[in-house]
Amino acid sequence: MKQKIGLVALVVADYEPALQFFVGGLGFDLIEDSPQGEKRWVVVRPKGSETGLVIAQAVGSEQQAAIGQQTGGRVSFFLQTDDFDRDAGRIVAAGGSFEEKPRDEAYGRVAVFRDPFGNRWDLIESAT
Repeated sequence: MKQKIGLVALVVADYEPALQFFVGGLGFDLIEDSPQGEKRWVVVRPKGSETGLVIAQAVGSEQQAAIGQQTGGRVSFFLQTDDFDRDAGRIVAAGGSFEEKPRDEAYGRVAVFRDPFGNRWDLIESAT
């Protein structure tokens, strides 16, 4: 049996700022942006990655309340990089903010950041 996670939904207030952050700022690839009635099917993916994000515009108060809190305040996403400093700079320039200074762990260099929508991420450069 072969399985993989292909997509993960990320709820945001509006498509355009999310595209500006992920595609324009972080350099993710825009895989698809297709209208679906009042919604859009928007998929972005880091270069070289198999797993992508479905950018989902919040509809209704329950989804609006979940923006930035989809995992109850825990780190939601883990962005692996081959150049920590390069991507940390891109994150800040695109409107993200780091909660801590980078630290070196046995598995690599890591720091928690928030995207402009409040979601917590780990930026990780592997030690190997």
